[in-house]
Amino acid sequence: MSLTADEKTAFSQAGWFVRRALFSSDEIVPVRAALERLYATAQTLTSTGDHDGAFYALAVPAQGPVVVQRVVWAGGAEPLLLRLSEDPRLLRPALELLGTAHCEQLLCQAHYKMPNDGVAFDWHQDIQHRDKGGDTWRDVTGRGSYVQSILLVDDMTEENGPLEFLPSSAVELDAHGRLVPGAPIDHTRAVSVTGHVGDVLFFGPYAVHGSHPNTSAMPRRVLINGYAAPGANKRYYPGRGACRVLP
Repeated sequence: MSLTADEKTAFSQAGWFVRRALFSSDEIVPVRAALERLYATAQTLTSTGDHDGAFYALAVPAQGPVVVQRVVWAGGAEPLLLRLSEDPRLLRPALELLGTAHCEQLLCQAHYKMPNDGVAFDWHQDIQHRDKGGDTWRDVTGRGSYVQSILLVDDMTEENGPLEFLPSSAVELDAHGRLVPGAPIDHTRAVSVTGHVGDVLFFGPYAVHGSHPNTSAMPRRVLINGYAAPGANKRYYPGRGACRVLP
């Protein structure tokens, strides 16, 4: 389904929008099982690093379970996640937002917020992770050249660390639309994105977002896919088959 006028406006003005029930709960069952296998593998590892085609970002305490911050290029270890990231329901909106016929898939990440594991993300823009300076990134479309999707593998509630977005009027941005380091942020303007299994959030590289820890008794897991316009990315990303061209 093509983007609606409301979705185009939301993406242009706020930097994000949500498509509800894009995937059925039955379709998410194998996705959740894949994330559970990745999590179980992480519990056997002793440090951050590459393993079986994926890159595990971990915090390994002296006691208790390993905290899984993210599994980078999770599809390298679980190919069904890569097949999912090719699904037209994810890929077509991304290509339409990019305005290109093809894209380079930079991310296929499993993100975990298990009950009381303390995982949180400060306010940031994804352009900070794409552009590391030194000609690592070029906005070839003039519209950001990057689209990210977040598929809810669990319900996202106010208690389990939902994603939050800030309007541009609540932060200070420089002439290039980037956050000014150290500038004040009006946290009271934050908008929490809650939803159900199968919902998908689409957003651009300049959307200001973050999240608090999961203080509930339920996990909050998501699958993140990131798509870049051809020629935008100049960086190496870890993982077996990372930075592939689609479709």
